[in-house]
Amino acid sequence: MILFVEVILKLIYEQERNFKWPRPDVCPRCNHYKVWGHGYVSRLFDGFKTPLFFKCYRCPDCGCVITLRPKTHFKGIQSPIAAIRSTLSYRLKTGRWPPDGSKSRKRHWLKNLRHKIKAHLTNAWVKSEIAGFDRLQCLEIVPVSRQII
Repeated sequence: MILFVEVILKLIYEQERNFKWPRPDVCPRCNHYKVWGHGYVSRLFDGFKTPLFFKCYRCPDCGCVITLRPKTHFKGIQSPIAAIRSTLSYRLKTGRWPPDGSKSRKRHWLKNLRHKIKAHLTNAWVKSEIAGFDRLQCLEIVPVSRQII
């Protein structure tokens, strides 16, 4: 299970395993009053050459493993949400990709966004693809992933 928390990636990078992670008060699955530390998992993020270590917790009652993730990123995506949105907005307004970063990755984002809009939103609601991005995000659907819900 993934819990999204407010963290600053630069601090995690600098402090590594010494970073003070917020501990969940209860297990999100069974509401058990205590969760145990369960080590770390490494994750790659844009702007960092090495993986960052993210704390995991485990519920002793139901066995649920809880991994923490920054609120600024979608599940399974290395780029921040704001960067993805601004990149897609730039492309849709100008017809060109911003000069920085991988064009292949950006094309995948746009293709997946269009696919998710068709799959989850009605034509009457979507006024623009960026509005579709925002609406999908409100529905807790990752607008740029290939993952099918």
